[in-house]
Amino acid sequence: AADVEHLATPEVLSERNGSVTRRYVLGAARRVACAAAPRQQTAMQFLRDTLLPTGFPRSVSADYVEYQVYDTLQALCSTLNTVLATHAVLKGSGVGDASKTALAALWAWMLRDGAGMVGRIAFSYAVSAQLDANCKQWRLVADVTLDAAFALELATLHAADAWFVPLTCTASVAKALVGVAGGATRAAFTVHQARRNNAADVSAKDGVQETVVNLAGMWLAAATASYV
Repeated sequence: AADVEHLATPEVLSERNGSVTRRYVLGAARRVACAAAPRQQTAMQFLRDTLLPTGFPRSVSADYVEYQVYDTLQALCSTLNTVLATHAVLKGSGVGDASKTALAALWAWMLRDGAGMVGRIAFSYAVSAQLDANCKQWRLVADVTLDAAFALELATLHAADAWFVPLTCTASVAKALVGVAGGATRAAFTVHQARRNNAADVSAKDGVQETVVNLAGMWLAAATASYV
């Protein structure tokens, strides 16, 4: 996964792997010695090494860029929806309402989280064996289900108080399905994209990309939340 260039003696060759350059020098008794030293980076090289797998584009599949573009847009929209849905759930649970008690909000939150945990266990038991064989199908199911969960949480703003717990519990179960299906199928996509036995690097850089997008999405949602 490293870029290698042949150089004139006594430096036999230079091997670059990410931000580290190893120089192999012909030393005494004609023995090759290795010396590693950090190379100077431009801002563009720093971003490339931070966001993209080492050896890109040769180290990933041909569809990597296209997939990541759509995945980034989907992650940005999900972050925006998460902030808005959390705002709705907090208001529905009694934040800012003096007539509602903290104990009632605690019970509602515990029921919501408990429903999600039970849903995760049940869904994993029912379909985990199918996720590898139908990873594209389940990835699509996960994305659609996540949108439905956000819609249920946003609906708590306008629903009667009696509907708050059923809506949030159903949304929590849906998000549990998304967590299982999305996480499991992402592993299959990572294996497909890694072309130089670098699945860990591809997965790590995907996590960095998602973190950057989530940060941008949170700032954008924070700027627009007061208008919703």
